[in-house]
Amino acid sequence: MFEHFLWLPFLLAITALTLTPGVDSLLVMRNSVRGGTQDGLVTSFGICLGLFVHALISAAGLSVILLGSAELFTLLKLAGAGYLVWLGLQSLRSAYQHKAMVIGEVRKDTRVSWFTSLREGLLSNVLNPKTVIFYMAFLPQFIDPAYPAVPQALMMAGVHFLIGMLWQGALVLMVNRAKVWLQRPRVSQIMESITGFLLVGFGVKLASNH
Repeated sequence: MFEHFLWLPFLLAITALTLTPGVDSLLVMRNSVRGGTQDGLVTSFGICLGLFVHALISAAGLSVILLGSAELFTLLKLAGAGYLVWLGLQSLRSAYQHKAMVIGEVRKDTRVSWFTSLREGLLSNVLNPKTVIFYMAFLPQFIDPAYPAVPQALMMAGVHFLIGMLWQGALVLMVNRAKVWLQRPRVSQIMESITGFLLVGFGVKLASNH
């Protein structure tokens, strides 16, 4: 099933997106300041669990489309490639505007249960419509129509889960330094630029292959 999987483009795109400062990184760092290492790691775990929810929803939709029309599936892939280009352009626009990640001060003496941290992370990810749209645009580029969509989607979500946990876990362990580092406009500008160029190039390449 995965003999011809495009591992390098997939890993490059998913890693670039994971490393880009955003809502997930912001929540993990805030909760790490709030409740320490456990709070941050459990929040990250909840966020990354949400990726499987998005993968299942996307795969279910793709399965229905595949059963209905191969042409419609191709159109969906083209639309997804266009969306990836749009995301890339948005990242480049943010980089051009020198936008920095803003992290507010949170009380360090606040203690919460692991369930609260898990719930916050999970709901933050699952209820984020941008993640739903991204998965619907991203997954079809790598789904092999000859095989069931769900196992393929879960495999990709599993890889994303590992990369996300590694990155966010690193943020938790170095939260004070990372907080200052990520708020520097130059850092955000560089990361947004790299992500933007990768997504635009990735989307154009995918669209030209159809």
